[in-house]
Amino acid sequence: MSQIWGNLGALTWQMVAMWIIGGVMIYLAICKEMEPTLLLPMGFGAILVNLPLSGAITQGDTVGPISALFEAGMSNELFPLLLFIGIGAMIDFGPLLEKPWLMLFGAAAQFGIFITLVLAGLFFDLPDAASIAVIGAADGPTAIFVANSLGSKYLGAIMVAAYSYMALVPIVQPPVIKLCTTRKERLIRMPYKKGSVTKTTKILFPIVVTVLAGLVAPASVALVGFLMFGNLLRECGVLNALSETAQNVLANLITIVLGLTVAGQMTADKFVQPDTLLILALGLVAFVFDTVGGVLFAKLLNLFLPEGKKINPMIGAAGISAFPMSGRVVNQMGLAEDNQNFLLMYSISVNVSGQIASVIAGGLILTLMNGYV
Repeated sequence: MSQIWGNLGALTWQMVAMWIIGGVMIYLAICKEMEPTLLLPMGFGAILVNLPLSGAITQGDTVGPISALFEAGMSNELFPLLLFIGIGAMIDFGPLLEKPWLMLFGAAAQFGIFITLVLAGLFFDLPDAASIAVIGAADGPTAIFVANSLGSKYLGAIMVAAYSYMALVPIVQPPVIKLCTTRKERLIRMPYKKGSVTKTTKILFPIVVTVLAGLVAPASVALVGFLMFGNLLRECGVLNALSETAQNVLANLITIVLGLTVAGQMTADKFVQPDTLLILALGLVAFVFDTVGGVLFAKLLNLFLPEGKKINPMIGAAGISAFPMSGRVVNQMGLAEDNQNFLLMYSISVNVSGQIASVIAGGLILTLMNGYV
């Protein structure tokens, strides 16, 4: 009985606050279907590790299973990299290869990362600021990889922000896009002419991208390489069983383990503090400026394009890595303005380019930070 009272005595209001946060995550996962494969294990894990003297995490000399998972797969960035194999196997780069110029929009839509790096540097030390800035990539695994590589103490908050904003794309992006465009621009039609891409091109693409990324940003080789290896499994045509396993079994299993493992970093003493709110705010800034960067880049190109060849600036907003949500949002906005304005093939292609660009941007951040960690 005294032990029970001792456990209750160790309970703090911060722990209760984390139970509420975990409950909200579970609610969003089940009732709103917002990133359920990740928010559900994260929500449950947040409750699990915030019980008094929880046996799920290390207490004294007793190693908890979630802490052991963190050491086995997160301290060495293994889990995010394995997840990239599954993500790469899911992506069809065919539409992007038909119109490779669309890759420019993926690069432009990483603008918010570098703006936020400067802003976050006013409040946090440089490794933490760089980790927070990568929230703007709208790519959970990249955010985890960079934050963990730089040893950020805000890993839990960064992951919550990254995945929350990915799920909130349909809410955050439309008002930003409308603010940056006129109705006339949103009505621009872009007829789609399907091209052809050979199987050889699809096979060579992941290899060439890996080599180029390695030459430009050596720190990105692991991120880009694992993503492209997964895509090579998909496109080679002789490993269909492995490709399907990577897309389904591997991706789902790693996502569950990843959610629980990161929840181990969401203990009350680390998470319930003013810095967490600041991180969420800076993550939103990064996300908004990524959207703005993509749209403004399209508007810039339109200054040099003749009538009839102009680009609908909304497709630039799809250059973030939140695939396929952002591409769908842009298409829906086009149809809302004109029910015959079909932008899906362009927006999805730009969205796919954002997957590559966000990984390379994460690698560039790590390369820039090499002298500080």
